[in-house]
Amino acid sequence: MSKLKIENLAVKYHTLDGETNAVKDLTFDVSDGEFISIVGPSGCGKSTVLSVISGLLNPSEGKVLLDGDEIDYPSGKTCNKIGYMLQRDHLFEWRNIIENITLGLEIQRKLNKEARERIDEMLSKYDLYSFKNYFPNQLSGGMRQKVALIRTLAINPDILLLDEPFSAIDFQTRLAVSDEIYKIIKQEGKTTIMVTHDISEAISLSDRVLVLTKRPATVKKIFDIKLSVENRTPLKSREAPEFRHFFNAIWKELDIHVE
Repeated sequence: MSKLKIENLAVKYHTLDGETNAVKDLTFDVSDGEFISIVGPSGCGKSTVLSVISGLLNPSEGKVLLDGDEIDYPSGKTCNKIGYMLQRDHLFEWRNIIENITLGLEIQRKLNKEARERIDEMLSKYDLYSFKNYFPNQLSGGMRQKVALIRTLAINPDILLLDEPFSAIDFQTRLAVSDEIYKIIKQEGKTTIMVTHDISEAISLSDRVLVLTKRPATVKKIFDIKLSVENRTPLKSREAPEFRHFFNAIWKELDIHVE
């Protein structure tokens, strides 16, 4: 059984100017422990799909199933099993690192001794323990993203949603951080869906890449990413001989014209 299943999803926005179809008849599934990326033309509805999966937005039609149970809206018990990491880290500058990481658990009233021990273990494992009493403005952009990820993982979600997680970081830092984030996600065994505009990023991180059409978004093509590299990491993936082939094929499917 799929970990996550999206069936005939449609999202319509109603404004003073009329009805806008953002997503139409979108269907795909995600296996347990799989990392998939969603790419598509700008404004096609990629982030809208994540908002529906997370329970922040009600679908107009269709449904989302997590472990066979339909997502309950708005933000019900099923939604508590989903972790959502946004484009920017959104760390609170007046709270230190450990206080930022425990925020979600505080809100859910689940900050107990066991949770604190698990957080300390993750901080030690991913080289952040010595920074736990620092404040966000004392950390680099890459370290802030790691903190944001650990904050998301602290609630122990069944599935992880990433919305352009590296877009606010410079290119060199982005490459290094993507390797670290990938390592953390794989070691924690999290099923992950990432939205990105970066084709190379999608290929280097993912087991599969979903290409969406222009709005209203539906699945145009799915690429099964098979790369001939041992002990795969995002950086090693970029060196694989198949990498260029996948890049060109996905670019072609996106059908982007520069005017």
